[in-house]
Amino acid sequence: QVQLVESGGGLVQAGGSLRLSCAASGRTFSRYAMGWFRQAPGKEREFVTAIIWSDGSTYYAGSVKGRFTIFRDNAKNTVYLQMNSLKPEDTAVYTCAVRGGAGRIANSDEYDYWGRGTQVTVSS
Repeated sequence: QVQLVESGGGLVQAGGSLRLSCAASGRTFSRYAMGWFRQAPGKEREFVTAIIWSDGSTYYAGSVKGRFTIFRDNAKNTVYLQMNSLKPEDTAVYTCAVRGGAGRIANSDEYDYWGRGTQVTVSS
């Protein structure tokens, strides 16, 4: 099994920043990419961003592009999500996930392991 543990969520005012972390541990896993998804109350889970582990290529949802940045620390097996200029509509549970192969990077069904999520609340 692969364990993913998120941290860094919390309450922030609109316009503020937060940095989320997702640390991976467990059995050796051929990691192709790691991503962040979010789910707000009453809404479906949506793709936020992903990073290709081998070369650092990144992908972003249009709603967060220019405000959020995903990056990784290979030595720590950790992926980060820097969130700036936060808006109330960014309020959600943010969950990281890892996938072993290529495909549709924004498709949550193609991710193999998931963390438990961390709550991000942005007040207006």
